[in-house]
Amino acid sequence: MRITRVLSGALLTLGLAAGPAAADSSPSPSASEEGGAPATAGTSFRTAAEVEQGRTATASASTGDYLYWSFPADAGQRPTVKATVKLPDTHAAETWQIDVYDGLRRRQACQYGAQTRTAAANSASVELTCVLRTVRAWSEQWADDPLPGTYYIRLTTVEVPTSDLGLPVGAEVRVDSEDIGGSAAVDGSLAEPLVPGVAVKSQEDEESSSASAVLSSIEPDDGWASGWWSDRWVWTAIGGVLAALAGIGGYALTRGTGRPSRVPPDA
Repeated sequence: MRITRVLSGALLTLGLAAGPAAADSSPSPSASEEGGAPATAGTSFRTAAEVEQGRTATASASTGDYLYWSFPADAGQRPTVKATVKLPDTHAAETWQIDVYDGLRRRQACQYGAQTRTAAANSASVELTCVLRTVRAWSEQWADDPLPGTYYIRLTTVEVPTSDLGLPVGAEVRVDSEDIGGSAAVDGSLAEPLVPGVAVKSQEDEESSSASAVLSSIEPDDGWASGWWSDRWVWTAIGGVLAALAGIGGYALTRGTGRPSRVPPDA
């Protein structure tokens, strides 16, 4: 009995000691992750960190690394990608560049903005901006127009001295969009947004499979193709009403005073 009590007490003591240690070892979400923005960046397209529009993603890296993020963009939106790189206290002149790719991994040209900038020696930070063209709901296969789906951000140095390679840097990325409205509307839409894994998901849905192979889980707040309603419908309706009023007014002006009188004139 005494041996049993000793063993039971020892096991209980070990259990109490191991309990807090096991709880402390579990990873806790950072403040950035709780707010919906990642605190790390990917190193390739497949490992790109997902960030929603309107949130600021952060990452710690080394000079010379390739940093990747992804975000969703829907039809009628004009995304603006802004990146800020916090440089070490001592460094040489460095050139940083931000590139944006669509769901087909085609590099999208920036309408305007400082896509590439050179940071002077020992400068504290460098800011980059890329304003994309308006995302179209549909486009020809040969065109290079932005289409709804996942977009990728790549941030890296293009010209850096060998002595600066590996120095620690901090990066912040934020994406905001302007809703262009009916002026960017087109007659057509994609069957599915250009999201990684959407083809596999569609095939699995047809086979009634519960598995999901989607590589990107973020989408606009109110779903894809959420911009089906635009001011283009309003202006179309106003134009139809004005055309009807113009037709009625033209008829009233040209119909005359009515049928001629049948009373013969006085002889």
